[in-house]
Amino acid sequence: MQVDVVTAVHASHAGFLPAVWRSLLYQSHTRWRWLIQIDGPPSEARAVLTACAALDDPRVLVASHTTSEGPAVTRNVALGRASAPLVQNVDADDELEPDALAVLVTALNDHPDAGYAVGHARDLMIDGLMVDHPLPFLPGTLPRGALLPAWRTDPADYRVPVHPAGVMWRRSLLVALGGWSALQGMEDTGVLMAASAAAEGVLVDAATLRYRRHVAQRSKRTSKFAGGGAQIALIRERAAVLSSLPPWSRDPDLP
Repeated sequence: MQVDVVTAVHASHAGFLPAVWRSLLYQSHTRWRWLIQIDGPPSEARAVLTACAALDDPRVLVASHTTSEGPAVTRNVALGRASAPLVQNVDADDELEPDALAVLVTALNDHPDAGYAVGHARDLMIDGLMVDHPLPFLPGTLPRGALLPAWRTDPADYRVPVHPAGVMWRRSLLVALGGWSALQGMEDTGVLMAASAAAEGVLVDAATLRYRRHVAQRSKRTSKFAGGGAQIALIRERAAVLSSLPPWSRDPDLP
């Protein structure tokens, strides 16, 4: 099944793009396109992509909206360009594990009612060391609403139950939810919790994402609690509303 891989990038993270590119070239699932959306001036990202020969691959499609709009808007612009039934996010400073697309596509094929699939994320440290993190769920179906109670939001003990940056989405669910949420530093968590409130998902028993830890990491520069937890309250309120509505269901005429 075809997968559109979405990457939002701005100039300061352009230097990581060759690593993303290599991680796509090593994918065991080869039916993918890489939709890169440049947030801000495009020259630096295009230069990096030219130097690593990514632009020679017809599966690599690059666009820029020239203004600086942030990751949620940038991903949503890329989502509007996507046409595949499955959408995989990968941030510009992260990498996919070699079998990531294969195992996530298989999971969604095996669970036709699931709206999203996610695997384990390993921290990729500056020295190249990979660090695993235990998850509070066993592999298999993630029932509707399962993620919200497992989301630890105390500032001293913050933890999302699965990594929101590495989710593979059925495009129809992602569009139904309005794409990535317009939140500060929590755009992927916002849509993940909304998805869990609306639909069941599936957790695969495999590492699929390499989450790069580095000094310029956006999540370290943007506090999730800058608004006094108002964003978290909004995500919870939205999830409560979605939970009260009929569940999302896949169009049987779509993959």
